[in-house]
Amino acid sequence: MKLDEQLLERSDNKCELCQTGEPLKVYEVPPQSNSDLDNCILICDNCRAQIERKAELDSSHWSCLSTTMWSEIPGVQVVTWRLLHRLKQESWAMDNLDMMYLSDELLVWAKATGDQDNDAPIELHKDSNGHPLQNGDTVTLIKSLDVKGSTLNAKMGTVVKNIRLVEDNTEQIEGKIEGQVIVILTKYVRKQNN
Repeated sequence: MKLDEQLLERSDNKCELCQTGEPLKVYEVPPQSNSDLDNCILICDNCRAQIERKAELDSSHWSCLSTTMWSEIPGVQVVTWRLLHRLKQESWAMDNLDMMYLSDELLVWAKATGDQDNDAPIELHKDSNGHPLQNGDTVTLIKSLDVKGSTLNAKMGTVVKNIRLVEDNTEQIEGKIEGQVIVILTKYVRKQNN
């Protein structure tokens, strides 16, 4: 039986952290040299995005850690410990950390990435309404914009498909308007719901 089939069976087709039945994917708990049932877990996209810091940590979503901290699966224990440390400003998370036990071997693994010490908030690209933007999103201009170095005027209401995030500046995205790739300030766009 393949690893992903074993994980589906073990998890009863639910996220091993939050127990939702959303589309699930294998998460290899870092660091590791080979994937097996102990160091891989099955999680939903919402959990993965927050673990990998691609979305803001939602403390209400992670109330499930009060249950998963008792899991016998090493990968689940390690991820739970790391998340509780990232949420340690919440009193319930600190209480759970005080109760949680990890063997010395698992504690070394849990601390190996240093993720629990890095509680700096992630910087996200956000539209004018504060909604997070991702590569490939479609946005609408909320203001007419003159494009520097060009005669192009991007009119309010223009739809820009398949945007790209500017990596070193959360206030800028790139998009194609009339065949020309331009940089657009995120404060002048509204994300479209797909």
